[in-house]
Amino acid sequence: MQPISSRAHPFFKQLIKLERSAQQRRKNGLTLLDGMHLIEAYYATLGPPITLITSKSGYAHTDIKRIIHKQTKKIVLLSDALFCEASPVKTPTGLMAIISIPKTNAVSINHHEAFSVMLESIQDPGNLGSILRSAAAAGVCDVFLSKNCADAWSPKVLRAAMGAHFLLHIYERSNLLAVAQQFTGKVFSTSLHAKNSLYQMQLTGPVAFVFGNEGNGLSDEMLKISNEQIKIPMLGKTESLNAASAAAICLFETVRQKINNNISAYNPQ
Repeated sequence: MQPISSRAHPFFKQLIKLERSAQQRRKNGLTLLDGMHLIEAYYATLGPPITLITSKSGYAHTDIKRIIHKQTKKIVLLSDALFCEASPVKTPTGLMAIISIPKTNAVSINHHEAFSVMLESIQDPGNLGSILRSAAAAGVCDVFLSKNCADAWSPKVLRAAMGAHFLLHIYERSNLLAVAQQFTGKVFSTSLHAKNSLYQMQLTGPVAFVFGNEGNGLSDEMLKISNEQIKIPMLGKTESLNAASAAAICLFETVRQKINNNISAYNPQ
């Protein structure tokens, strides 16, 4: 175990950059996990992280020691002050990890599974993480993000998704128009001005949902290329739903219909 107590240490400087800079994360192909739940989820799906980092006080906890004893790669012990400075959360648990960002190779859309999500300019990390979490729970395989979306592998998005990243194929900076054109099933876009309700749609076949920016919704180009524009009926006087809430409703209406028709949702694991 490597102890570090100086802010001048190159490893500590790397941690700070990974926590704060999307550009640095993309450049290095690395990101930062904070907390036992995320790290255990990573272990369960992708194996040991590149590096485990614990604080001096965190190392005294039994659960953290249990995870550290599983680690077959590098372990770093930070002073409590440095750990708090590097951690992306206000109340650190005492355990972080550096992981490689999984690579998603360009593949033909014709080979994609039948349940996909496309996200256009979703900019709030909490919304993006919540959508990814719902997508993983609903059995989605592929998630395509436009270039204006929040960084999918930022610590904030990772925390909001609670391990969903490791169950999905995430394609950042995608050309959504091209993805929609090549999709072999039906592409549904959500719009407040749509005439048809989500609950009128048959969702048991190959489907992809497109969700747009929190304030502006979907672009005209994306709406036009969709097979069907749909809305979520609301009895109350609220003008619209949060993007993550709308996504969850659409995805789990699909799950409901698949269950009722004895169609198994895709599980990439």
